[in-house]
Amino acid sequence: MAPERSLDRVPAPLLVLVAIASVQCGSALARGLFDDLGAAGVTLLRLTLAAVLLLALLRPRVRSWSGEAWRAALLLGGAMAGMNLVFYLAIRTLPLGVAVTVEFVGPLLLALVQTRQLVDLLWALLAAGGVVLLGTRTTGPVHLSGLLLALIAGLFWAGYILASARVGRALPGTDGLAVALAVGAVLVLPFGARGASAVLHRPALLLPAFGVAVLSSALSYGLELAALRRIPTQVFGILMSLEPAAAALAGLVVLGQRLSRREVVALLLVSAASAGVTLARREPAGATHPVPAQPLE
Repeated sequence: MAPERSLDRVPAPLLVLVAIASVQCGSALARGLFDDLGAAGVTLLRLTLAAVLLLALLRPRVRSWSGEAWRAALLLGGAMAGMNLVFYLAIRTLPLGVAVTVEFVGPLLLALVQTRQLVDLLWALLAAGGVVLLGTRTTGPVHLSGLLLALIAGLFWAGYILASARVGRALPGTDGLAVALAVGAVLVLPFGARGASAVLHRPALLLPAFGVAVLSSALSYGLELAALRRIPTQVFGILMSLEPAAAALAGLVVLGQRLSRREVVALLLVSAASAGVTLARREPAGATHPVPAQPLE
């Protein structure tokens, strides 16, 4: 396809960096819609619009799917629904950079469990130090609840990584993602229907909601897949360690959120721990890397 050939001419690390920026700009744009649609309403619209877009483009042949393929897509949809909904609830009260820093603990813990090397204890302590720095600077129960929600979103993110790997083994291409998005939208429907119904009275809200769906889902995921075909998974993982910093920058530029020195230090500690774990990992040649960015965050 012509778009794929065009992407092949772009350096793979640059594709990853653009994908990271796309995800975080999408999250910042989503935060700006909370007053009109609510966090759950934005989640529902994002998942629904992304599902409609990908289903229309991919047209997966679901009738030929095996039982394992359906189970994998359903699990991925559940993980995405929880990850997106809980993360959006977290950024109601937390700066974007802080929320992503805490959420990053989920994939980091998964990587630590998978490697089980002695040096990983150092990275675990480094990440824990970052989270403690954030937790000891609370402004009340709202801040603590936001940190807890971000941590829960991180656990869903770890589940998403495992589920995406299962989908990748059961289904070709991105067909599984398209169906999983639809499943996620159905699961979020009871929580987000009321907020999302605001678009019936204000259709103009659909445009930024669609922007969130494209930036945080379709575009970022496509760029990451294109990059992963051409760079080692270890390099990809190190680049993904920039996610908290990108979130902080997006929060500053789009939302005017400034982080304190303590929060910046916490961000650097968690990012360094993630990069360290990635460098320490020894994967067999040809191993595939489940995409850890938040195609649907």
